[in-house]
Amino acid sequence: MAEIIQRDGTWTFDGDALRLVPGRDKNVGLLRKTLGELAVPLGALAGISFEQGKKSGRLRLRLRDGADPLLHATGGRLTDSHDPYQMTVDSDRYGVAEYFVDEIRNALLLDEVPATAVDRYLLPGPAVPLSVSAGDGTASFDGESIRLEWNWKTEEAKSAAGARTLALADIQSVEWHPAVGLENGFLRFTVRGAPTKAPPKYDPNSIDLWGFKKDSLMALVAAAVQARLPHPSAPSPTDTPPKQLTPTPDPPPEPDHDALLRRLRELGDLHKSGVLTDEEFTLAKQAVLRGM
Repeated sequence: MAEIIQRDGTWTFDGDALRLVPGRDKNVGLLRKTLGELAVPLGALAGISFEQGKKSGRLRLRLRDGADPLLHATGGRLTDSHDPYQMTVDSDRYGVAEYFVDEIRNALLLDEVPATAVDRYLLPGPAVPLSVSAGDGTASFDGESIRLEWNWKTEEAKSAAGARTLALADIQSVEWHPAVGLENGFLRFTVRGAPTKAPPKYDPNSIDLWGFKKDSLMALVAAAVQARLPHPSAPSPTDTPPKQLTPTPDPPPEPDHDALLRRLRELGDLHKSGVLTDEEFTLAKQAVLRGM
């Protein structure tokens, strides 16, 4: 077993899976703390790296594309403090970090784990029920439906119809974007048969995010929903290969009449010489005649 303990958290590898426990340091983001402990199977890993710096270094896990619904829902937009697959390492623990990296790399080689994409989620996503309040509303998800409720800061054009309940079966996709600079972020649900180009501020299927502390938690709602949607790389029913038809057997070849006549003469000679009895000759002759 390999383990590294830092203020940023604790990573433990037992040969089959990695256990990632976030630390209590002030630099650990709210999303990591709320997400809690993660168990990452070895088969979900594409690699691991360690980058050294003068005062501290950084361990980074690289997961196979499509293995984690959280990474898929956030699309690489998580900052370092919120990314559960990174760890800050103090300079006096560089040797431990390098040993940790070697152990995981050796396990990946021994188990021949490919670095290719997968067509199903290998991590379960955040637990439900889940409810987060941020921006102009509250998003709640119980595993079957999403409920969007508005607050006093919501635009009237969006809040006028009241709270919304979206069935999971009606959701086509979910997106989470953090606020960047002067641009707001959002949590958006795309409903089948009802596409919209309205800004999140006016879209009744979106939560508008303004860059406050709890905005990152909306990524957990997005990941929990994403984990229960069809995997984007899973083969669709139309991708199944066509049913193969049973080949039609070739028609039997036409009889060779000359060969059959020669066979009759041979049978006659065998009968005359006493090799075939009358009964045997009659049965053999009938078989040849049926072939004609």
